[in-house]
Amino acid sequence: MMNNCSDLTQKYYRDGKLPHIWCPGCGHGILLNALVRAIDNLGLDKDNVCVVSGIGCSSRATGYIDFNTLHTTHGRAIAYATGVKHANPDMTVIVVTGDGDCSAIGGNHLIHACRRNIDITTICFNNNIYGMTGGQFSPTTPTGDFATTAPHGNVDRTFDLCSLAQGAGATYVGRATAYHATQLTTLIENGIKNKGFSFIEGISVCPTNYGRKNKKGDSVKMLTYLKDNCIDKKIADKKPELVENKIIIGELYNNPSPEYTECYKTIIDKFQD
Repeated sequence: MMNNCSDLTQKYYRDGKLPHIWCPGCGHGILLNALVRAIDNLGLDKDNVCVVSGIGCSSRATGYIDFNTLHTTHGRAIAYATGVKHANPDMTVIVVTGDGDCSAIGGNHLIHACRRNIDITTICFNNNIYGMTGGQFSPTTPTGDFATTAPHGNVDRTFDLCSLAQGAGATYVGRATAYHATQLTTLIENGIKNKGFSFIEGISVCPTNYGRKNKKGDSVKMLTYLKDNCIDKKIADKKPELVENKIIIGELYNNPSPEYTECYKTIIDKFQD
């Protein structure tokens, strides 16, 4: 097991693609590091891991890491990943996506991948905004907050991405934040080990295109907010009086069920006998 950051960088990152182009204070680098640490902790063979991304700030991640990677079209990462998994059922397939990429243009792909329970781990880097394209509001921008496309305040209600995934049929669901990076690493490890569709929400911070417009302060202040306003599900279950206005983090759902490619194979085998 490797825990030294420089060793992890040497082993898992593409030298020629660094330094990254994420904005100063962006939380995405922390989330990506949690993913790399999870893969390292599990001792996975790099050649048997495929990481797929769509379009957006989050989806720059596949350019930096040295696995089999696909940087695909907007909202279609899960569709591409489904093809990869079908063609290579033994491969560990991971999707890195953003809140807009995953739950707006890619929303249908998300819910049907959940419904099928295909063995893909999807990690949503949720920064509450379309950061890369100029700060338009996304399905997770809080109601009332400002964006370039909501100059007088967003009137849309927000998706709870984890509730959406669980309701659609995902068999493992978890949430942590850029502040709770160690916990996020553990959730990703458990999600990868789950033989089915796993959805992990990683709450990030975007001080440039979201925080500045909504007067949330710099990255340190935004991370401190996450520290002070999250509550672990185990505590929330025991003390529901503490939950109000808090973000519930931790393992939210874990219910293994038959996996899609295995079910599909039984059909194929039936007609080949």
